[in-house]
Amino acid sequence: MENSVGLIFLVVVTLSVVALTIFLFGYLFLDSLEYFWVRRFGRPPFVHFYLFKKDIPAPLKQVLHNDFSFYRNLSKKHKSYFRHRVNGFIKTYEFHSREGITITPEMKTKVAASWVMLTFGMRYYLPSIFEHIILYPDVYESTVTGLWHKGEFNHPAGAVVFSWKHFEEGIRHGVDNVNLGLHEFSHALHVCATASDEGGASGDLYAAKFDEVITYIGEPNNLQHLAGLGYLREYGFTNQHEFMAVTLESFFETPAEFKQKLPELYTIITQMINFKPV
Repeated sequence: MENSVGLIFLVVVTLSVVALTIFLFGYLFLDSLEYFWVRRFGRPPFVHFYLFKKDIPAPLKQVLHNDFSFYRNLSKKHKSYFRHRVNGFIKTYEFHSREGITITPEMKTKVAASWVMLTFGMRYYLPSIFEHIILYPDVYESTVTGLWHKGEFNHPAGAVVFSWKHFEEGIRHGVDNVNLGLHEFSHALHVCATASDEGGASGDLYAAKFDEVITYIGEPNNLQHLAGLGYLREYGFTNQHEFMAVTLESFFETPAEFKQKLPELYTIITQMINFKPV
């Protein structure tokens, strides 16, 4: 009897090791294939593949429909992918209230949707570059700079911080190219893609296209055209990081105008985040 039990145990362990080995080799193969595909074709071989899709409650679906034109413009299938990612974001990151603000499921959904929108063309969408979402009711004094902020990405603390008043304004005024959620999450995405190894092949693609953006704005004629056009707000010319954040705000809020006024830059950005809104 003991020999039989021992044999069964040995078989189970052996099969488990074999299955784990196959899984690891398969994962490494697919990972290598993805990097090759991105380098060869300039886009990931696939983005959305979920064995068990999750959803969100009906009232929160309505929040997405009412407040995010990006979501409304998706196909039925891609809306289900979007909601799956919103669900994953809410379950992955910790939300913290400050100064008495009450965080509701609707607020979590709006925060999650802003990140999901930005990374919808990327396979990796739940990075560990941040772990906490901190919400203040209004402007707050930053623990990093000691200045008053509307929002910030605090990399050392792994936190993205928002003034809820200004976050909501960014969503409500959806075509003024000022969107606090997109702006601060753009900073987090940039660090994830260019200064960490968790962005995968999509991160490499982002980094490569960012180099093209820097080359583009490094041309005096292009920079002069950008500044004279007045389409990208002046704050974007503070430094490269702010340029990317302001550019992505405009890309998502007024994509048709962006494409018409800055077609070359528009093409680079669509390749960078693997998504074309227009």
